[in-house]
Amino acid sequence: MIPDLPDRLFTPSQWSRLRELADLGDGRVLTEFTSPAARARLAEIEVLITGWGSPAVDEEALAAAPGLRAVLHSAGTVKGHLSPACWDRGVKVSTAAQANAQPVAEYTLAMILLTLKGVPAAMSTFREERRRVDLLRRFPAVGNHGRRVGLVGASRIGRLVAEALRPFDLEVVIADPYLAPEDAAALGAVALPLDELLATSDIVSLHAPSIAETRHMLDASRLALMRDGAVLLNTARGALIDHAALEPELVSGRLTAVLDVTEPEPPAADSPLWSLENVWLTPHLAGAQGTELHRLADVVLEELAHHVAGEPLAHPVHAEELGRIA
Repeated sequence: MIPDLPDRLFTPSQWSRLRELADLGDGRVLTEFTSPAARARLAEIEVLITGWGSPAVDEEALAAAPGLRAVLHSAGTVKGHLSPACWDRGVKVSTAAQANAQPVAEYTLAMILLTLKGVPAAMSTFREERRRVDLLRRFPAVGNHGRRVGLVGASRIGRLVAEALRPFDLEVVIADPYLAPEDAAALGAVALPLDELLATSDIVSLHAPSIAETRHMLDASRLALMRDGAVLLNTARGALIDHAALEPELVSGRLTAVLDVTEPEPPAADSPLWSLENVWLTPHLAGAQGTELHRLADVVLEELAHHVAGEPLAHPVHAEELGRIA
């Protein structure tokens, strides 16, 4: 992982627990697997704790680590740095994706409530006019009562968002080809086809994985289905949206967007996303930040304890899931 990440992940007490569970050797953080020093270290290890910035654990790295038994990832997706050869060799793989999902769901909940309340437009009007705003007249359709929230994807995050919305007087619908109607009902939601969800929701929040089948799933034709004044919220991956088609919808003011991820990321310097008042652009911050990183470390420690005890991992990643997970 990146060199300064471990001290952000682990509190002093978590470091103590880590040292109780494992021999850390010299404690050096590997940032590459090709140098003689790195290969000598790989030859000694049984468990890799990986994180953001991890080099690829490919066939060459695996060949240098004959004793490797488990890779415990202290973040979400493992697809960017783990070769399928890890599973072929029987290496156990774990992810802290569930822990990272919690802050994303919290961000999503906050943005749903703020945007349905009309906060972006009201703030802009207030700042521009610098006087009392007649809210009931200027923004008659805002509010968090009786509105429809459409979730695209019943992923870990999508499910957490659905659960978080239960206390509110909002209607939740979910589009996911793998979600049965009864499973949606258990989440307090209704399963709908994607196009119907887009056409009938006041806010659409994306929680689908970025795979070949979902690239630009919100293209010009699907964006055109969305209601005038609807909000598009993306905390998943920028590639889910055709941004060339999205920009005209935002420039015209027909749609509002909350974009924590974009394509490209960040947007080009001359992109209108930077200046549009109906766009909230945040720097990929929905996932774990600051003190939230310690939750990821808790997962790693839990998984390491399971491994040491010879128990199954609590958050495993299986090879057959790779084609449909983020």
